[in-house]
Amino acid sequence: MKCSPLLCVCYLLILVLFITYYGGVWTRSSALQCRLTMTMPRFEYEYHKEGDIIIGGLISAHVQSEYSYRFDFGREYITNPPGGYVCSDLDFEEYKNILVMISAINRINKDPDLLPNITLGYHIFDTCNDPIYILGYATKILSGENNAHNYYCKGHGEVVGFIGNNEFYSNNALAQLLSLYRYTQVNYRVTNTGLNIVNMYPTLFHMTPEDRVRFETVITFLQHFGWNWVGIITPEDGSGDEESQELSKMMREHGICTDYIIQLKRNTVNDIHTSEFITGSKAKVVIVCGTSITNFYNFVFGLYSGAENITFIFPPSWIKLTDLYYLKYTSLNHSFIFVWPREKKLNLDVYTKGVTFYNCLTDPILEDIWVLWFKCLSPNPQKNLYYRENNQLYVNPCTGVRNVSTLFSSHTTHPSFIYRAVYVLAHSLHRMFMKKNKSEQNGFRHRLHKYVRKVHYTDPDDGEIFFNERREIPTDLILQSWISFTAPSLKTITTIQSPDYVPPEQFPNMSDPIFWRTGKIPISRCSDPCLPGSRKKFGSLIHKCCYECAPCPEGEISNISDSENCMKCPDDEWPNQKKDRCVPRVVEFLSYTDDTIVAIFSAVSILCCLLTGLILGTFIHYQDTPIVKANNRNLSYLLLVSIMLSFLCVFLFLGHPVDVTCMLRVTSFGVIFSVAVSSLLAKSIMVCIAFKATKPGSPWKKWMGAKLPNVIICVFSLVQVKICVTWLSISPPFQDRDTHSYQGKVIIQCNEGSVIGFYSVLGYMGLLAAVSFIIAFLARTLPDSFNEAKYITFSMLVFCSVWIAMIPAYLSTRGKYMVAVEVFAIMASSSGLLCCIFFPKCYIILFRPDLNTKTVIR
Repeated sequence: MKCSPLLCVCYLLILVLFITYYGGVWTRSSALQCRLTMTMPRFEYEYHKEGDIIIGGLISAHVQSEYSYRFDFGREYITNPPGGYVCSDLDFEEYKNILVMISAINRINKDPDLLPNITLGYHIFDTCNDPIYILGYATKILSGENNAHNYYCKGHGEVVGFIGNNEFYSNNALAQLLSLYRYTQVNYRVTNTGLNIVNMYPTLFHMTPEDRVRFETVITFLQHFGWNWVGIITPEDGSGDEESQELSKMMREHGICTDYIIQLKRNTVNDIHTSEFITGSKAKVVIVCGTSITNFYNFVFGLYSGAENITFIFPPSWIKLTDLYYLKYTSLNHSFIFVWPREKKLNLDVYTKGVTFYNCLTDPILEDIWVLWFKCLSPNPQKNLYYRENNQLYVNPCTGVRNVSTLFSSHTTHPSFIYRAVYVLAHSLHRMFMKKNKSEQNGFRHRLHKYVRKVHYTDPDDGEIFFNERREIPTDLILQSWISFTAPSLKTITTIQSPDYVPPEQFPNMSDPIFWRTGKIPISRCSDPCLPGSRKKFGSLIHKCCYECAPCPEGEISNISDSENCMKCPDDEWPNQKKDRCVPRVVEFLSYTDDTIVAIFSAVSILCCLLTGLILGTFIHYQDTPIVKANNRNLSYLLLVSIMLSFLCVFLFLGHPVDVTCMLRVTSFGVIFSVAVSSLLAKSIMVCIAFKATKPGSPWKKWMGAKLPNVIICVFSLVQVKICVTWLSISPPFQDRDTHSYQGKVIIQCNEGSVIGFYSVLGYMGLLAAVSFIIAFLARTLPDSFNEAKYITFSMLVFCSVWIAMIPAYLSTRGKYMVAVEVFAIMASSSGLLCCIFFPKCYIILFRPDLNTKTVIR
């Protein structure tokens, strides 16, 4: 679009606030058309080539610095130019990027399959990493000579997109300008997350992933070695402020704390306080953010004496540190740095090999390289004046032929992201023109970003090229260890490769002393790690990384170091002695194989049962004798059978309990003992009735006989049976696992189900025993030659004493010992009944048959 002189003048006045140009213009035509405008102390460099379509390039081959810094074969020269910061430091790698961009465009113009019949041109400026300059140069590229936005006054070639430099603030300023006019911008090596806001920068694309990918790898790397207390260093220029804040935030989310964030000042070389603070900190891992700064080298030299165990982690922008041969003498040795993978090598010798000084004058930056490196004079008197004022070194005219390409081969080769950026724009343009949509081709520069977003092609060397959802081309990032053994060699050991996330198992064995300056892995923690079996106990400190260690509570474990919480073991498990793992609980019950007392109970129960059976057989054998007939021999038989069954029901309490045995335990011995005690009650009542029936005309005679005892036994036993049936119907006993009574034990026991039912059975049995005891006690003095009431009284006394003593013992024990108390009470009470009632009779039957006569027993 043509612009009127008036409009161009208006826009020129508006933009005069951004940039001012000084000095004269010196121009020379060649294979590389170059323009050099020089004003002390700022030099301006431009490369341009006309074409049907123009790609703008804003690259920082020179950088701002406080010092003019140069290394010459091990000798260091530092000068302080007047006026503070100047654009005098030459970045060899960025100059190579200029040559790569030119080479890529020339290669595309020769490719008949890519953009046929269209010639690509370029306008490239050296921006000196200055946002003001980059805005001015962008405006000049967009509008031509008159600096009018949205008007191109030259009339030939149309600008379609820009390739930005590798510095955040300059690209941020450029992105804000180009987003307004929808011009496509491709950054070839800016990773700051602040440029990934799609809504704010819809036309901005990146050749490399954002910093978040690197941060994730850093966090995984720190976690791999257990480092949770780190420091961060950033330059004073603010290039690392946002990066350090984002990194700190992500580290906090993963339990890693930042001890300090220090901005290195201009006079850091003499900042003793900063050096002492860093060396005195427990943070032995220092992460460097931002762009490379000159005074960092001086800071490292001052830090060396007290930083033997500090490990630095650098971003990719600090790769130029590898050029320093004296790394082995500084704290940088054995540090780590992220680097981009090696990619295709482009032959740049055509631009730098075998040229004379006068030939290189067509390339203004190459002229500076020649002048600075070979220490000779330039034909430009202003430039000579500047270098003489700052270096006092250049005294000879520049003559002869020098192989300038050797200077570049001595520097580290970076991946050619700018080469890929040019081809991304070319493929997007090619796809746009292939659509042959005339409505889009009018003003296509404002729509190119839509095609860049969808670009997808295969490069023979780089593989598939496409943009992900963050408008980045996925690229591997390599973490390397710098190990310098002898100057000037530098050994680089690759430790990990990460596209997005790095699982810890992919880290190599880093215990090799070669990786660490002191021969062992440094410790970078605020507090010592809490070993398994303990947990973190946070106090009043701000950082979560500073804590004490507290042992896990009972029943809980921690099986990892630095656990914040302890975990409860499952119900069937319990912590081991170290509390670092759960082990199966000891299962406790009255076992036939493990408990000796079970064998004793079994043996005694069987012997007592056999003894009771023997007594029953004796009574049957002597059933016609007076002593057996006394007090109803059928009641004696029933009592002996009940006692025999009571000894056998002991086995329901032994062994592993199940639901069936749990239901039969209490109910069986409750019914059996109710029958036995009812038999004794019937005997006692019959003794009383028999005494009263001996009186003449007594009405009690009609109650004599077998009918009344049978009714008494049936009635009182059925009451117990009804209680048991009701209990089993409503809430029967069942097998239960008690995991709370004892630590480390699981008690297999019977749960009563209904406590009321359980105590109703015992209470009714106790009531029968008490009534039987009272009646027998009252009948004990009745005149009779063989008064069985005496023996019943003693038996009920033993019975009641056993069960009364059992109650506190039963309530004070747990587990198998509670069951043992029940078994003992059953066996003791049964034995008491057997001994007190039947042993005296057996003695008479077997040993005193003279007393077993009608004459003696009336």
